[in-house]
Amino acid sequence: MTGRELVPTAGIPLIDVASLPQPPAWTEDALCAQVDNDAFFPEKGGSTREAKSVCARCVVSTPCLEYALESDAQFGIWGGLSPRELRKLR
Repeated sequence: MTGRELVPTAGIPLIDVASLPQPPAWTEDALCAQVDNDAFFPEKGGSTREAKSVCARCVVSTPCLEYALESDAQFGIWGGLSPRELRKLR
């Protein structure tokens, strides 16, 4: 056995990592990846100001918004819009 072979342990099946869905390429340039994730998922009634401020400066806010609309995102701030604003836009 070489160090490169994978052996299942304790009945856990192996996962082919290459077959897992990959995030869209634009996420590499997303400013939200550089700040606290909690700002983009505020508690009900919580402020969205910080997240929207980040989105306003982000170069990929348009593809982010398009992704949210295509995937029917129900939670979080996407492309600078809250879930309520996304529902209105749909």
